[in-house]
Amino acid sequence: MKNFSKAAFFLIAAAAFVHANASTILLSTGFSEAGPQASAAAYQEVVNAAIAAPGKGYGTTMISSYDNVKNSKVFGSGANVAFKSSINFGVGSAQAGVWNFRAGMDFAKGGAMFIDGVALDFKSSDMAWDGSYADAGQYLSASVRLSPGNHVLSIYGVEGCCDGSQQVQFQYGKGNFTSFGASDGLVSIVPEPSTYAMLLIGLGLLGFTARRTRSVQFKA
Repeated sequence: MKNFSKAAFFLIAAAAFVHANASTILLSTGFSEAGPQASAAAYQEVVNAAIAAPGKGYGTTMISSYDNVKNSKVFGSGANVAFKSSINFGVGSAQAGVWNFRAGMDFAKGGAMFIDGVALDFKSSDMAWDGSYADAGQYLSASVRLSPGNHVLSIYGVEGCCDGSQQVQFQYGKGNFTSFGASDGLVSIVPEPSTYAMLLIGLGLLGFTARRTRSVQFKA
């Protein structure tokens, strides 16, 4: 019982505070010859189908930074690529409010941006970001009010040729735009109230076990 309580406590504590220093980014890509789409939902559907197609997916991996991201660097192919990026991050009480996002993409066939499954922006024109936010037609962007809790920023797009560099950034409050990544200062998971309750229960069990052990030792 003693070992079980300690193990339970450490597992609960780990679940509560894992990924405390950065957002987490999952990149998935697949082969696609799809052209420009008529809606954000259509981009989502086309990209998901390309990634799921047997033998056509390039791969899925965690990436440490959303700066200078290319499928050719990660999976080895630079043409006919369908991209899906899922960025998981938490918003604390002090961070709640209006958040701004911008995604500099190289999507020759266009792409779309979602937050928590809700479409924010899409473009069916050729986006060749090339490191500059001077032309709004070359990147995806949105402003949205976020409440405290866990959120997922998702980006879908199709590139026909040449696989240029990509970047995704956020900004809130009076801060500057910052690229998502290992040093972005965000949390990837904000523990739910139930998790904190489990942590308190774990602490209580550990304390009860310790008192019981001392009592048995004293009687002996």
